[in-house]
Amino acid sequence: MAVPIGKRLVAKSYLLISVLFITLKSIGCDNIASGASTSDPEAPHRRFEYKYSFKGPHLSLTDGSIPFWIHSGNAIPSADQVRITPSLRSQKGSVWSKNMVLFESWEAVVTFRVSGRGRMGADGLGIWFTSQQGLDGPVYGAADKWNGIGIFFDSFDNDGKKNNPAIVVVGNNGKLVYDHQNDGTTQALGTCLRDFRNKPYPIRAKITYYKKSLTVMINNGFTPDKDDYEFCTKMDNIVIPKEGFFGISAATGGLADDHDVLSFLLFRLTEPGQQKPPAEAEIPKEEKDKYQEEFENFQQDLDKKKEEFQKEHPDVLGEPIEEQYESVNDREIRQVFEGQNRIHLEIKQLHRQLAMILDEQRRYVSVITDEVAKKGINAESGQADAGSPQMSSVIATQQEVLKNLNDLRLSFQESLKQVGSVQHQGNAAGLGTYETVQHFNEIKEHLHSVKRDVDHLVQRSPPNPAEKMLKCPDFPPIPPCLSTLHFVVFVVIQSVLFFCYIMYKSQQEAAAKKFF
Repeated sequence: MAVPIGKRLVAKSYLLISVLFITLKSIGCDNIASGASTSDPEAPHRRFEYKYSFKGPHLSLTDGSIPFWIHSGNAIPSADQVRITPSLRSQKGSVWSKNMVLFESWEAVVTFRVSGRGRMGADGLGIWFTSQQGLDGPVYGAADKWNGIGIFFDSFDNDGKKNNPAIVVVGNNGKLVYDHQNDGTTQALGTCLRDFRNKPYPIRAKITYYKKSLTVMINNGFTPDKDDYEFCTKMDNIVIPKEGFFGISAATGGLADDHDVLSFLLFRLTEPGQQKPPAEAEIPKEEKDKYQEEFENFQQDLDKKKEEFQKEHPDVLGEPIEEQYESVNDREIRQVFEGQNRIHLEIKQLHRQLAMILDEQRRYVSVITDEVAKKGINAESGQADAGSPQMSSVIATQQEVLKNLNDLRLSFQESLKQVGSVQHQGNAAGLGTYETVQHFNEIKEHLHSVKRDVDHLVQRSPPNPAEKMLKCPDFPPIPPCLSTLHFVVFVVIQSVLFFCYIMYKSQQEAAAKKFF
């Protein structure tokens, strides 16, 4: 069947609209990802870096490792999250990126959850950007004397000043020892008090380093809105290593919490107007040669498997791939014939219902005919003369109904024949023709006429004539169960009995008073 021109135009219109929608959506998402609207020309461009990120639902591989990341200590990767430390005493673990970050400005979005049974927890969680990987150490599960920046989510109040849980930003040049006793407040570059334990939704921390300014924003986990951030702290004129590694660590002490990281997403920030570096420039020549060699090996293996398959299946040799799949025309033909089958089934169902209605009408006509015959013999002459016109009109109406129903039945039979002939032509030819379209138009018009006839018949059809003619006689009036005389006698007897009871009661009371 040839595809109509209208359908082709509609399909092309849908395709153009879809392409336009996807383009606009990508542009909108890029603007949203850049962190500001087009009215802010100073907003940086954001670019997602998958080699420095991880998230669920397929966070870890089958061997338990995380792509582009390494884990150490008591860290447990799973499909949806990384449990840095379980809620056991004296545990510590960490995850670090394998690849070194080679760009200066970035934005990290970390989603995590800290939960525990007690009112207080320990020790806390740290987010790192350092020149070296601090896989193990005393500072929240990572190494001390780091060169870089650390954002610490401190759960335990070591100095007893009741200023925990808190978020503390500490910088180090590789020579300072972290001040545990004072919770790092003596070395802090910025801090804010936020309770991040046992929240209904995960905590989100957005850490941005742009133009030598470090900003920390916090989503407190009270709402499911991912963009509901609150300002925590900001540090200007801060210098950190230009190249380094990202890491997340956690530790427990006498008290213990579960420290779970759900995702770590890193974005490269570039100033507006600067040319974005091409993706090919980031791949080292050694890795590029390695990938090219792997691709060539894969291509050779694929060619060998193709040759083996052709030798094992010579009958498939040279068969075009397109013939193995259903084309657009075949799919439309299949849909048309499925619609024809459904129409055929519906007409058959209407045909059966029409046959039932015909049987019912014939039964009503037979009942009325028998009633007329009985009344013509046994009824009185006056009543017979009065009922004859009414019965004659009823019989005439029923005969007209039977005639209309027979016409409808013949129409349905003709429709069934036309649908069957169309299906036979379609199965024999396999392609649509002008005659097929004409048959469908005739069937459509015929069904509309049948519907009009049925509606007209329903409006003209009287109610059940047998129920209309056969009426039960009215019940005779029921005589009252109690007459007036009986009622008067009953009232007199009740009055006498009541007075007798009163007199008897008064005599009993008078006799009882003699004893007092």
